[in-house]
Amino acid sequence: MASVLIGIMYLWTSEAGYRHLLMKVSTDLAVANDSFHNTQKNYLTELSLLAQTEDFRNSYTRSSAGLHQNIVHANTLHSQLRQLQFNSDFDFIQLLTPMGCQLLSQAHCQLSQNPLLEQAMQGHAASGVEIFSAARLNLLSPSLASRARLVLTKTEHAKPSAQKTEDRGMMLHLVYPLKNAQGKVQALLSAGVLMNGNATFVDKIKKNVYSAGSLALDSVGTVTLFLDDVRISTNVPALQTPGGRALGTRVSEQVRQKVLVQGKRWLDRAFVVSDWYISGYLPIVDIYQQRVGMIYAGFLEAPFKRDFYRWMWQLSIIFAVILLGCGLLVIRGAEGIFKPVEAMVTVISKIRSGTRQRIDIPANTSSELLTLGVEFNLMLDQLEQQHDHIQGSAQQLELKVSQRTRALNRHIKLLQSTREQLIAKEKLAAIGELTAGIAHEINNPTAVILGYLDLMVAELGSDGDKVANELELIVQQVERIRSIINDLLQFSRPGEYTSLVVKIDINEVIKATQVLINHDLLKKNIELSLDLRATTIVASNRQQMQQVFINLITNAVAACETNGRITIRSRNWKQQGVILSFRDNGCGIPKALTGRIFDPFFSKTPGGSGLGLSVSYSILQGLNAQIAVRSRMGVGSVFHLWLPKYDETTAITHAFDPFDDAIFNPTSQIKIDR
Repeated sequence: MASVLIGIMYLWTSEAGYRHLLMKVSTDLAVANDSFHNTQKNYLTELSLLAQTEDFRNSYTRSSAGLHQNIVHANTLHSQLRQLQFNSDFDFIQLLTPMGCQLLSQAHCQLSQNPLLEQAMQGHAASGVEIFSAARLNLLSPSLASRARLVLTKTEHAKPSAQKTEDRGMMLHLVYPLKNAQGKVQALLSAGVLMNGNATFVDKIKKNVYSAGSLALDSVGTVTLFLDDVRISTNVPALQTPGGRALGTRVSEQVRQKVLVQGKRWLDRAFVVSDWYISGYLPIVDIYQQRVGMIYAGFLEAPFKRDFYRWMWQLSIIFAVILLGCGLLVIRGAEGIFKPVEAMVTVISKIRSGTRQRIDIPANTSSELLTLGVEFNLMLDQLEQQHDHIQGSAQQLELKVSQRTRALNRHIKLLQSTREQLIAKEKLAAIGELTAGIAHEINNPTAVILGYLDLMVAELGSDGDKVANELELIVQQVERIRSIINDLLQFSRPGEYTSLVVKIDINEVIKATQVLINHDLLKKNIELSLDLRATTIVASNRQQMQQVFINLITNAVAACETNGRITIRSRNWKQQGVILSFRDNGCGIPKALTGRIFDPFFSKTPGGSGLGLSVSYSILQGLNAQIAVRSRMGVGSVFHLWLPKYDETTAITHAFDPFDDAIFNPTSQIKIDR
């Protein structure tokens, strides 16, 4: 029995421990992948800042008009590009025409179908992973071609290959559009960072993923970038070179098939160069949406297995000692228990056959067993008296259980709804405490920034026209900060933002809101249809409801494609208020995300702050209103709002059931007063 328990404990502990290792490597891989993409964004930001420096803009402006006619201007611009590259982390910087030709050397035109250039020609900075051939690298710089070239090393468990070298380069390619005074893209500033042999890049990611104390004492955490299945940048130690890196080695065939061929994530143990690692792999997709490599994060498996076996041995020894001690105690006490117990068993057998008996306990029996015998006899005396009473009670109990079951079923939905509301309020309270101090401290410096910007404009006078665009950009971003801070303050001090509740015509508020968002609708040619039939006057606040409607319509516009459709309906609701529905035919919300859309800072809209729906939810809670959402991917989404009717004598409260089939069942019809 002990061996079976130890075996079960071993299997359970082994599985649980391995599952925790996989959870850790999954987190490590996610951090490594985020670091990779964040670095790409940082490089794009750096290129944008370089392109907006005054020296470069002046050089480019002077040279662009007569670049090919004035060799002095061309040389000046070429020198400026070299200086930008020297002051940055880029491996190359070049100027391109809108057709993809080098502006300073029209002989090279190889990027005309590049997706990055197409995006940049629309006025947006773009970046992505691109594979450069050896010839293209050599054209940029012979030193880049030399850095990219790797001699392939025969690797255990890898797919056999006749290829001896890898001379292609994985490049983080970045393009920034240069516009003229009319806002038209006149040229493109292109830059790149070569990943081949880029030890600084993977070491930085490793530092973020495997900080001190995150692994076992003698375990090793590693990060790798692959071009196809070849390690081009890694901190995995080389097999035969102490202190070296395993550049040119290849991934195991099993991992290559799942990640590169099937495009799936790998989370499992894998053979890495010379040892087994708990590993995570993700495919890297280039700008043409092709899988061109992998990113890897993992750590040595051996230290964890050694610690696990040592712990199991210690636990087994302790378990054996405990079993031995307990066995000795049981044997010594068994003799004083067996005889009285046998007498009890005999009496119980006779009682079971219908004969009334009493237990006769010898005088030398231990006090505990003697007490047990006396109590057992008293119990036998009461059994017949209680038998009829139990039968009657059982019948009453069945009746009460039936009644309580029906009542319980009626309250389950209400309890679930209340729980969701409590969770939402706890989230709002937590974010309010966190942001109360932050919001106040940020508003002060933003006011100072705006004040000094006004002073700067006044001091510069006519010279300020040269940097008017930059000043306007700063003002816009500061105003964006203040807008976000204002939303945050609604969480930290909701009482200060609660206005008087009065009776309003909700249909009139919706029509007034339509005027405010017409410009957003016209941008994407979206049709807004109003079907307003509610006649009940509701208790609410006009300004706050307009804010909620604008947030809902703006989100619907963002979800719709061009020429989409948004429908707003209002109906009377059971003589107790008004129900509104905001329906769009946009992309829809994934089922896994519907429970998070009202969370602060959660947003899937590019450029969104994640506060719109959270603020709307808070406003509706303060107005004793409810909101619910139903969405289907590829079909669209519909938001339902319930608003209580206005009553001058009685405070109207209504427990809105978010599980009402009339709202959430796609096959049912919402019943409303017409």
